[in-house]
Amino acid sequence: MDKTAFELGTIYINGHELNKTENIGWQKHPKFDGVFTKGLFSGKDSNDNLSAMLVKIEPNCEIGNHIHEGKAELHEVIHGEGVTLVNDKSIVYKQGTISLIPADIPHSVKANNSGLVLLAKFTPPLN
Repeated sequence: MDKTAFELGTIYINGHELNKTENIGWQKHPKFDGVFTKGLFSGKDSNDNLSAMLVKIEPNCEIGNHIHEGKAELHEVIHGEGVTLVNDKSIVYKQGTISLIPADIPHSVKANNSGLVLLAKFTPPLN
């Protein structure tokens, strides 16, 4: 999968440059094979308002069913296609899709043959 514009960008908080996205390494997800995350900023960086990460799901891999206790999650599909299940409702993910997953709601995300890259934001912050 080619790099997306988000993977080549710059992160700013309150007008100050925090980091270049390409300087942040991908981390293998500890639980789900074929899933990688790139932490863009944490709650510490945002005065405990928000955290954000890129999530890369390789072709035909998935983030299995899970919840984020007390944290809402916003997905913005940057690249690729797939399907997410939110409370047993299927949502087709493709570039431009935006999906809000309220706190404490079970959800999963599966990439199709093209793989999937999401910008995931959490409030309150995940970390």
